[in-house]
Amino acid sequence: MKTSTKVVIVTLVLTIVGFLTEPNGPLGAFWAPAQGMPAPLGAQVPLFMLLGAFEAITFGLGVSFLLFGYAKLKAIPSVSAPLARAAHLSIAWLMLNWWAHDSLHIHNGMNLSGLLGIEYAFHVTLMASGVVLALFFAAIVRAPAMQAAAVGPKNVPELQTVQM
Repeated sequence: MKTSTKVVIVTLVLTIVGFLTEPNGPLGAFWAPAQGMPAPLGAQVPLFMLLGAFEAITFGLGVSFLLFGYAKLKAIPSVSAPLARAAHLSIAWLMLNWWAHDSLHIHNGMNLSGLLGIEYAFHVTLMASGVVLALFFAAIVRAPAMQAAAVGPKNVPELQTVQM
């Protein structure tokens, strides 16, 4: 089976599971909304459902990337294996965290101690993921520039500017 087919299957299955297990979903009772959380009204209902669908889709895509994305990143010659793995995990985390993140906010309600735990567990790790991806990007961008400096830009076809 082709990798792209596996990605589609994993993404679809986990999107469905993610959507069904959100706090207001039929299987999401394990993190039901906190007591005193206001119920959405009017146009808020479909907007929250749409947000939940986006979170479920990116959760499925994040798990698919976690399972199948590393090979593409480690094949980049200008990036070290540890940086490729860190970028792999960062990209996956940027996609898949939202499902649990928002669900925990709804479950936690306004308990400030719980809110601090959620903020540190998710926001700080998302910040770290951004730093890792900036380093990863810098390593990719730096490699052609270093190659061009060593051999001259006319000898490196991919560095020539395309005129429109």
